[in-house]
Amino acid sequence: MRYFRLIVMAALACGLIWGADGPNRASDGDGNRLTNAGASVVLPPVLRPTEAGDDVVVTLPGPPAKAMAVVAPVPPPSTIVRKTPPPADPERPIFRRPKQIYPEGFEKDAANYLHQRLGVMTEAEAKDLLGEALNSRPAYDDDKTVNGRIYSFADPTGHFKQFELDFDKKAGQLRTVFVYPLQMTWMECRKTFGTNVRATPANKGRTFYSYLNRRMDVLVDPSGKVISLGMY
Repeated sequence: MRYFRLIVMAALACGLIWGADGPNRASDGDGNRLTNAGASVVLPPVLRPTEAGDDVVVTLPGPPAKAMAVVAPVPPPSTIVRKTPPPADPERPIFRRPKQIYPEGFEKDAANYLHQRLGVMTEAEAKDLLGEALNSRPAYDDDKTVNGRIYSFADPTGHFKQFELDFDKKAGQLRTVFVYPLQMTWMECRKTFGTNVRATPANKGRTFYSYLNRRMDVLVDPSGKVISLGMY
């Protein structure tokens, strides 16, 4: 009899324990309300779960979604403001350099024109015709005495490299004209002025030709190119 009462008491104790743990095992998954054999228990907020349940992504059958390209809006073109230049002042004078007027025969053959001016042209007249001199140097006689001055001028007609004009120291008049051709050979010079010459060797392999029938000397380099024509 004593053992029977012990068994009954143990069974009652188990039922009480089960009744205390039952609500925790019967949670509905949201942590709000627990049931046990039809009874419901409301949990306090501190005992409710704070983490959300796991999300499940389900891919439905069908073609893949098309990616839509995002096109940035095109800004409107900037407005270009063009300033219209002010109208020309009709009363404003326009300065133009007057065209150089050369004496008759100068543009056709400047070397021959200067040759014809020997003993007549002065330094001032030469500068009026040819412009400012490029440079100058003294002229000497046979005794190495300065007896004049030689001025270099560019050829305004463009037919020759330059001219050198020798002016007498006392009279101040043109006495010798040196002409430097752009391109001329000794053979071309012979065809133009003839072959009645006397040849004299010069330094650096050059040759000095003096015409016997005209007042002109020609300096030729070793290759046969004319360096200068001296007219006196």
